Amino acid sequence: MSINNSLYIGISGLQAHGDAISIVGDNIANVSTVGYKRDRASFDDVLGGELESQRLGGGVRLGASQTLWDQGAITQTGNPLDVAISGGGTFMVKGNHSGQVGQYYTRDGRFHVDDTGYVTNQQGLRLQGYTIDTAGNRSLSTGDLALGSRESPAVATTKASMTLNLDSGSTVPAAFDPTNPNTTSTYATSETVYDSLGAAHHAQVYFRAQGNGSWEYHAMVDGGELAGGTAGTLTEIANGTLTFNTAGALQTQTLNASTANFLNATPGQAIQFNFGDDIASGGTGLAGSTQFAGASSVNGLDINGRSAGKLNSLQIADDGKITGLFDNGDKIQVAQVALASFANDDGLQRVGDGLTAESPTSGKPLIDVPGTGSRGSLVSGALEGSNVDLSNELVTLIAFQRAFEANAKTVTTANEMMADVNNLKQ
Repeated sequence: MSINNSLYIGISGLQAHGDAISIVGDNIANVSTVGYKRDRASFDDVLGGELESQRLGGGVRLGASQTLWDQGAITQTGNPLDVAISGGGTFMVKGNHSGQVGQYYTRDGRFHVDDTGYVTNQQGLRLQGYTIDTAGNRSLSTGDLALGSRESPAVATTKASMTLNLDSGSTVPAAFDPTNPNTTSTYATSETVYDSLGAAHHAQVYFRAQGNGSWEYHAMVDGGELAGGTAGTLTEIANGTLTFNTAGALQTQTLNASTANFLNATPGQAIQFNFGDDIASGGTGLAGSTQFAGASSVNGLDINGRSAGKLNSLQIADDGKITGLFDNGDKIQVAQVALASFANDDGLQRVGDGLTAESPTSGKPLIDVPGTGSRGSLVSGALEGSNVDLSNELVTLIAFQRAFEANAKTVTTANEMMADVNNLKQ
């Protein structure tokens, strides 16, 4: 082996370990980068010439660096749209990055809802997932998640359940007069019902004792809220009867009529009034409304229906399902986050900003929901930190530095030998 070869072997060591130090430096620089995955330098030997049929070493070169996908520490943040992946897989985001429109993959789970209602990452790329319609059906393909504009639709009241105690000692007033309900009823209470447009209506329910455990009730609203009604005049929308036995238990309940034609809403809205279990339906008659001695009072209300709601916030479950919390108190599943996995994660190509792109060596993305296949579960309100072990990187840095110095010594030694050869002619 010539002295020149020794010189170039030393230079190859300098170049390889200089590049390796750059890799370690990149890891150290990204020790606080969310979702960052550290790289590891790998070295390949280089063959030179032959000596007596033996191949001689020609130095070293830095092979392709390997990305290590081990789990980073998960830290709670409290922000519901911060999401960490516990296990394998990557988030999918789509959009324009550095002038290239495409689909990218990341472990950085810092998301927010932008001004157009889409869930996006820090670079404005849109998170990909499955939408869920109002019937609870999930889409078959992934797409942008437009959640900020979602509304909880209005639902008309169809059932109004009430439990109360009616005073068994009540006197029987005059026949019920819709124009003068206060003096022709025994007890009154109110409840809120909703029409098909989500408009709330204050319904007053009047109860009139008829004697011998029999009662009648009348539900009324302001006539100005009904088609053809008169504002300020109460108009009946439902009526029925209740009977109690001598033990105060509800024997029977009957809904005689129920129809409401609220303004601009679906006409003929029927509301099923119910006062708890009764003996005629197989109950005890004591688990709902009763007639005991003592002042009449309402014990409970359970009324369906709601107004339309605007989205207030989002919750993300470990399986990626996103639940919208609306200002009308409704909770509706609106979407499900998708994760991608690859046959060869090491083959993903780094493109900056914590993003990677598909490459021929990574294989095609295998897309499904969290918790399936090799895809991990999600942790909402948390972020995955860098998987860089700073102490390990510093030790590796020292080792590479020493190797660099040793290779530099090889170069200086070869240089001295060449100088000795040049001096032979003197």
